[in-house]
Amino acid sequence: MTEPLWGAVTTSPPPASVELPAAVDVAIVGGGYTGLWTALSLLRADPALDVLILEANHVGFGASGRNGGWVSALWPVSPERIASRHGRSAAAAQLAALRDTVDVVGAVSAEEGIDASFVKGGCLLVARGPAQALRARAYAAHSSEWGTETQWWETPRTLEHLNARGVDGSTCTPHCARIHPRRLADGLAAAVRRRGGLIAEGTAVRTGGPGWVGLADGRRVRARHVIRATEAWTATLPGLRRRLAPVYSLMVATEPLAASVWARIGLAGREVFSDHGHVIIYGQRTADDRLAFGGRGAPYHFGSRIEPSFDGDEAVFAALRSTLTSLLPVLGGVRFTHAWGGPLAIARDWQPAVGYDRQSQVGWAGGYVGDGVAATNLAGRTLADLILGRRTAITELPWVGHRSPLWEPEPLRWLGVNAGLRMAHAADAEESRRGEGARAAYLLDRLTGG
Repeated sequence: MTEPLWGAVTTSPPPASVELPAAVDVAIVGGGYTGLWTALSLLRADPALDVLILEANHVGFGASGRNGGWVSALWPVSPERIASRHGRSAAAAQLAALRDTVDVVGAVSAEEGIDASFVKGGCLLVARGPAQALRARAYAAHSSEWGTETQWWETPRTLEHLNARGVDGSTCTPHCARIHPRRLADGLAAAVRRRGGLIAEGTAVRTGGPGWVGLADGRRVRARHVIRATEAWTATLPGLRRRLAPVYSLMVATEPLAASVWARIGLAGREVFSDHGHVIIYGQRTADDRLAFGGRGAPYHFGSRIEPSFDGDEAVFAALRSTLTSLLPVLGGVRFTHAWGGPLAIARDWQPAVGYDRQSQVGWAGGYVGDGVAATNLAGRTLADLILGRRTAITELPWVGHRSPLWEPEPLRWLGVNAGLRMAHAADAEESRRGEGARAAYLLDRLTGG
């Protein structure tokens, strides 16, 4: 079994350690960031509420405890796509709320005494080759139209921050921070418990409906409000298999690096980094001076299956190590100590969503496409406002109430998702070979609804 750098992930859930009440005000299914931020937001607003989180394993078991540690304002769909349905001002409000949320995560963590190694160093996306540089310049110009303060940096300035090989400039945005993901999850859980919330780990939910949730052992808990915060595991619930597709992202991490090595690499401001390629990669300098680096590349598994054995794919791990050492040759000979992975969730139109049905008093959030560390906080605060009947600026954002189309039935889903992955690899290879935009990139955008 692979072992995340951030902390142990066990396949055997911890024993249930709390006595469940027969009824609560709010029952939240899922002890990841969405569930934890929702519970904390509710309890900060109304300490008298009875809030229960039901988690099949341990808090942070899913993507919350396995991700790359980016608290970013990045969003998986363009503002133009949001504006086409909701108008330009609504799209701008969504982006502004995400930028604000980066700071909210840091501020609330400090208020709650959570030491998650939060450092707002910004995000650096390097351009590797002429095709990426052309796309990066357009990205910076486009971003400035939407107020995101993304700048284009020429190569010399880029190398001052990240001394990477084969770089033709970069884009940089200040709206991103680095964290230790598992510390944030554990800290949020401690804050929820301290404020009177109940977290039942090792307590699997199998079904539910308005006013109740059904546990795997046959018990039921009544609840005035039920919140589904299950992200990739949504596909395992009855009737929801085609709602979100679980897609795996994998990571590797180096041993702690000497100060002399970091002097050659850069990232002195704890910037997180990626590139402008089509296959997603992401990295950060950790609190203990390792490099943690991840990316997509693992296949989607037929029938939206999620299995512990899928957390590791040695071919993908080897590709990640190769990509990182190619980008940063100073790492040649450095020992890699950790390799791990886990599933994230993608909606058919790639649009994250948060919703709450006032009649049934059932809510949900998810489909973050890997950009969920900040978005889960925004979702949790939004769900809290919706449950409490508050009409606020964030409850009016365009992702509230969004309904994505269902994924295709199998085998079309398996064929389509894995075809997209192959197209991303093909587009990067073609751009590297030709030095210009790839036909495969156009096909990829068509497939993903871009």
